[in-house]
Amino acid sequence: MTLLDAVLLGVLQGLTEFLPVSSSGHLILAESFLKLNVQDLLGFDVAVHFGTLLAIFLYFRKDFLHIFKGCLAWFFHVIGKKEHTTEQVKESQKLIQYLVLGTVPAVLVGAFFSDYLEENFRQPFTVSLLMIAVGVFFFIAEYIASKIKTAPLNQTNTFVVGVAQSLALFPGVSRSGATISAGLAQGIKREEAARFSFLLGAVATSAAILLSIYKVWKGSLALPSFEILTTGIVTSFASGYLAISFLLKFLKNHTLHIFGVYRVALGFVLLYLINFTHVLG
Repeated sequence: MTLLDAVLLGVLQGLTEFLPVSSSGHLILAESFLKLNVQDLLGFDVAVHFGTLLAIFLYFRKDFLHIFKGCLAWFFHVIGKKEHTTEQVKESQKLIQYLVLGTVPAVLVGAFFSDYLEENFRQPFTVSLLMIAVGVFFFIAEYIASKIKTAPLNQTNTFVVGVAQSLALFPGVSRSGATISAGLAQGIKREEAARFSFLLGAVATSAAILLSIYKVWKGSLALPSFEILTTGIVTSFASGYLAISFLLKFLKNHTLHIFGVYRVALGFVLLYLINFTHVLG
């Protein structure tokens, strides 16, 4: 893997992590086009996910500060030191509950099936099929959203969004796409669905990175060289920050239709390349 490969894959990860087109799917396809060993690049994929995690923390720094204050207020309540709780802190504590509830499905699926999914679904053919399937679901979710009343975040819809996030462990699904569309299908406003999706993703990505660090420590996961590692982190961070800003502004006045069209079209193009040209191995 060269520095140029690292730059290209880092930028690709940053853009596709937050745009609902599947970052893991695009990375796998790009790695195949570049004739890189996909299985040997799992360590690099972790690095670029760390870059996009930093982008989330920076962009939503105010939200995470409120979450931190909510955690402190809860801590003081538990140890018996009562202190005045503002409405903002109460809302933050409620958000914490929703984030925990929404994270549970992904933790369970990841704990029992992550290795199996990586070994059996991390290939261009299955990625292409899932690109198409999730793209079609975008249209279904938008249609449902247009027919139902808006609803605030609650325990039920945040858990359903969490279930959708667990499906993103299949390469090609798109975590942001699955969670945002699942939120829309339950009546959550699109800006709020996107914001919750990113915050939820930060929790899941943090857990995945901690697991990867443990694997590195145990010797079951190899990291690339320092130059490759830092290049991937920096480029994915910068492009990821831009992608978050773009998508939040875009969803204020637009639907997921354009992304659905892109996913379906790309999926069929890739199936053609796989079956008739052998460009993708």
